[in-house]
Amino acid sequence: MRFLHTSDWHLGRSLHRADLRAAQAGFLDHLVEVARAERVDAVLVAGDVYDRAIPPVDSVALYEDALARLRATGARVVLISGNHDSARRLGVNSSLIDASGVHLRTRPAALADPILLPDSRGEVAVYGVPYLEPALGLPEPGVPEDGDAGTGTHEAVLRKAVHRIRANALARGVARTIVMAHAWVAGGASEEERHRDAERARSDSERDISVGGIGYVPASLFDGFSYVALGHLHGKRTLAENLRYSGSPLPYSFSEKDHRKGTWLVEVGLDGKASAAWVPAPVHKRLATLTGHLDDLLTSRAHDEHEDDYVAVTLTDTARPEGAMDKLRARFPHILTLEFKPEGVTADKRSYGQKVKGRDDLTVAAEFVRHVRNTAATVPERELLAAAFAAAREGGNR
Repeated sequence: MRFLHTSDWHLGRSLHRADLRAAQAGFLDHLVEVARAERVDAVLVAGDVYDRAIPPVDSVALYEDALARLRATGARVVLISGNHDSARRLGVNSSLIDASGVHLRTRPAALADPILLPDSRGEVAVYGVPYLEPALGLPEPGVPEDGDAGTGTHEAVLRKAVHRIRANALARGVARTIVMAHAWVAGGASEEERHRDAERARSDSERDISVGGIGYVPASLFDGFSYVALGHLHGKRTLAENLRYSGSPLPYSFSEKDHRKGTWLVEVGLDGKASAAWVPAPVHKRLATLTGHLDDLLTSRAHDEHEDDYVAVTLTDTARPEGAMDKLRARFPHILTLEFKPEGVTADKRSYGQKVKGRDDLTVAAEFVRHVRNTAATVPERELLAAAFAAAREGGNR
């Protein structure tokens, strides 16, 4: 039986205000084509379909169209909610939609109710574990989901969820099991190794789901399942042959500029073991970070290849150049961020109170000019600042 494992679409998200709707639509076109060409039995979407709880209308339309086209390939679609989604909104009418072959698993109380996919050797059970908020815990059977289920950690609530899934699979006599989960899972035998692994896996575009600084769970929690389709981390990762992150289909921060985005094509054999092949996603536009003096960035042929990329620039000129963004945009029309880090300047570690103690207003203002521009305020600038302070004091005395 064949599956496509994808996650973290984040429909509605931008990249430093750059519109990504065309890029997201392009990925979904690609996903539909892969599902059709590979004749997959199901598409597994492991959470964070939207970027926020109330998504833009055009993102909802894109999502609706994608589900219809994926289903038209003959594949079932199984989708769980992530920490960016509103589980209530995403899962509305899920019991009715089930009949269409699109299965929305957003209710924690239903995580041990599998989608059963038949083949010649029986059934493969797919269990969808939506993002579980540790502060809410996991509802007990028969307890309303809005009720107080107690507090805990990510590991505690997921351990309880996995225990329920194992019990259900055992009761059904299902040997081939797939689990979908939206969580922060780390490899390593010891707590220290898992912590290092978890920190290496993070990117700037992921919302922190840690509680008390410990948000990740050990990979060993999922031992024994045929395949575990994970969502939340934005980089492609293989924690074990049967335990993988697909990552986001697009880079959503410059920390992801070297990521290779795509989807896992998973095949679960009759023996219950899974193999996976990587299917690269189309690249809408590359990301690049450039550092150097303004003149070099504007003239060097070494940067020709980045002229059509999304660009983040750090200028190292000793003095802040005037009109830098406009000049850079003329060469790099898709520049998104500009930072100034003059070379040879060390950070002042004093507190703000220490920096201004014993100084008059004019001295503080002039020092701010020097800090921002890395050159001292000129005599006319100091005179202008002094006149502004005098006018402010005079106005305050009226």
